[in-house]
Amino acid sequence: MTEPVSAVWPPAPVRTERLVLRESEAEDRAAFIELLASPEVHKYLGGPRPREELERDMPEVPERWPGSFAVELDGSMIGQILLRRAPEHHRPAAAGKADLGYLFLPRAWGCGYAAEACAAALDWFDGVLPGEPVVLATQTANVASMRLAAKLGFTEAERFRAWDAEQWLGLRPGPRRT
Repeated sequence: MTEPVSAVWPPAPVRTERLVLRESEAEDRAAFIELLASPEVHKYLGGPRPREELERDMPEVPERWPGSFAVELDGSMIGQILLRRAPEHHRPAAAGKADLGYLFLPRAWGCGYAAEACAAALDWFDGVLPGEPVVLATQTANVASMRLAAKLGFTEAERFRAWDAEQWLGLRPGPRRT
């Protein structure tokens, strides 16, 4: 388990042109179950979790912890943004840095929501922890995730093999303080 980034939590909702990034609510439970049980969402993440297990074990208000944003479109959750500290035993280039992760329901793919939500989360992060670098890891086979990482300003820090696949670790330096 990774540690949350150090910031006051929960923040006020972060709004973009189309989305709201906010703390999770009880109404998000079904969407979280769908997200975590989806074979498409977890194709590059080791596979989905069993729906029955999620139904049984998921709390009434899921994923409510520092660093976890529910992404809302038109009043419904479509994804999740995660900002956590990479553990010290993680890749040396990532250890101790903020780690950006994201999951979106397949029906939200291809609309630019991930880019919009991740950019908003990174802007929020830059405001609360100015100058802090952020890392992002993905399988090199996940072409869409690799494109998004580049669009968000991540550059390759290293490639490595894990979970029977080539992994890519990108680094986004924190904005320069003026």
